[in-house]
Amino acid sequence: MKKTHSPPTKMALSGASLCCRLSLQRIGLFQHNWKSTGHYFPNTYLQSRLTPCRQYKASDSSQGIGRHVSSRLQVANVKYENFLKRKFPRFYKLYRTFTEGFKLLFQDGKEVSRIQTRLVTGKVTWEDLPYREMERLRQFRRDLIKAIPLVVISIPPFANYLVFVLMYYFPRQLLVRHFWTPQQQLEFRGFYHSQRAEHTGAVLQGIQDTGHQVKDSRLQSRLKDLCTQVQNGAHPKVADIHGVRALFSGPPLGMKRMNVEHMRHICPLLFLTPRLPGFLIGRRLNSHALELLLLDRALRRLGPHQLSDSELKQACYVRGLNSDDLDANQCREWLSQWLQVTAPLKESEGSLLLHSMVLLSANYPRRFGGQ
Repeated sequence: MKKTHSPPTKMALSGASLCCRLSLQRIGLFQHNWKSTGHYFPNTYLQSRLTPCRQYKASDSSQGIGRHVSSRLQVANVKYENFLKRKFPRFYKLYRTFTEGFKLLFQDGKEVSRIQTRLVTGKVTWEDLPYREMERLRQFRRDLIKAIPLVVISIPPFANYLVFVLMYYFPRQLLVRHFWTPQQQLEFRGFYHSQRAEHTGAVLQGIQDTGHQVKDSRLQSRLKDLCTQVQNGAHPKVADIHGVRALFSGPPLGMKRMNVEHMRHICPLLFLTPRLPGFLIGRRLNSHALELLLLDRALRRLGPHQLSDSELKQACYVRGLNSDDLDANQCREWLSQWLQVTAPLKESEGSLLLHSMVLLSANYPRRFGGQ
């Protein structure tokens, strides 16, 4: 006897297969509409399950987590600073100095990077840089050179603890100006100026001794009178310095004609070490003289009256004057006279610029000679 349930079974299988195909086609049509048109089927169960998936983005979640972590860290940092301020006020002062110093150093680094990019791409030359950008580059390079020994010390494992101790006990020797307190800045600037002031007498004596080598009697007499005037406590005029200008471009006081011992006394005026071979000292002095000459040209383009009080004091200090005890008007007066001296100088007359650091700063703000 034949079984009579085969046709219903086939029909059931065919119906199931048809339903499966219809379901797949429906899902495929939904996915096609979702991807291409962005429309939804409001009455489908599948859409209600997929809608949150479409609205969810991993970047939104990560940004939310990042903001949450950042806000929690800021709250924790504020609590930590308040704790230090209450329990350890001296350490809190040091901590604030370091954090603010890192911010200033980072800002200077960004600005220097921007300036260097302009120089490398040829958009501007060093001679055409504005005064403030040129001064920032000069100072940042000096800070970087000073920071190199500290970086080298911190390379070995666990050496950072030693570095913190050294930084605490030797801030003047190891730290750059960004990490000094205002009191330390005044103290250290005074210390450095006292060191270079110790060589003022030796430089003047060297100029006077060299005067015997001058063959022109008029120039010899002018040089002797200039040295005597400064040694007796008078402040020279611009015309007095320009009167002996020719002696500082050739023999005996030109950059390539000075004796090594005399150059060693000039090095501390620029905070350079004199413990180098003579030919290296000559090259470094010439490089720094040219740098100051270009700074003066940029400052004349800007105008000294455009400088703030702190910029005025810094400009005078770089050029040999201890400006911390002077007011803004005195600094502006002295800087204007300095620019009058260096205005006509050529690159070959850098020696006169370096010697003017002694001639113009030794007795200021005393009365001008001959007045």
